[in-house]
Amino acid sequence: MLKRIVFIWEKEDIIKDMTAILRELEEKHTEALVRSADDEESEEKEAEDTLFVTDSARWQKRLWERKIPVIIYLHEDNREENFLLAEYAIERIAEIEAESLELAYLRLTGQPWTILTTDRCIIRETTTEDVDSFYEIYREPSVTEYMEGLYEDRDAEIAYIQDYIRNVYRFYGYGMWTVLEKTDGKIIGRAGLSWREGCDIPELGFVIGVPWQRKGYAYEVCTAILAYGRKELGFDSFQALLMRGNEKSRALCGKLGFTYVEDVMVEGAAYMRMLLGNI
Repeated sequence: MLKRIVFIWEKEDIIKDMTAILRELEEKHTEALVRSADDEESEEKEAEDTLFVTDSARWQKRLWERKIPVIIYLHEDNREENFLLAEYAIERIAEIEAESLELAYLRLTGQPWTILTTDRCIIRETTTEDVDSFYEIYREPSVTEYMEGLYEDRDAEIAYIQDYIRNVYRFYGYGMWTVLEKTDGKIIGRAGLSWREGCDIPELGFVIGVPWQRKGYAYEVCTAILAYGRKELGFDSFQALLMRGNEKSRALCGKLGFTYVEDVMVEGAAYMRMLLGNI
């Protein structure tokens, strides 16, 4: 959990542009410290649960080498400096928001983003710790009757998720997510939006474990994800590809507002293509 943000500046007049972010951090009860880059006080004393923001290449390198999360601030006086493997950069400190810093901190520390919540569920990014729960869900034959299963080798599945976090979440900011029940934090399924090769609109995907089926979870979660896709991601249309014979999912998509359009072949399997929105 992010508890503290330390700003370390070479450029002295940056402070005058920090009024808004300092006020917002105070309102969120996140400690904010502002220092000169000449201050050599040891960062170890405050590194836990802390994000650093700096315009100093020297400090960025020092923090990066110690695997301490750090964001750089680029301005007219430091663009020629070598910011070693910096993952995140700010260009207008006066416009930065606390939420953006918090999300960057989660990325830099390998923690999942919580995407949204519904009345009964939490939808967050998938982690490798979710794998055992996924195997439990996919063990039911009815779950994999109309969709691909997981890798037989657990290590291969973990490697796939690691690549997915690195190449999909970090690039797109969305994808297939993990669905948890609010009451006990139990993983009950997966759902989200993704892109299928050769398609020009995002695809809705979902699976809910057998113990939680027929209770309205899939409709609740997918409704929230579609709304998120429209409002936060700017999508105005969606598709769903359902294997031929998957009438339960077809009925759910119909309830969500999707319309059957055509049958298509994907990698040798027959799918029903359903669309929603401005097509």
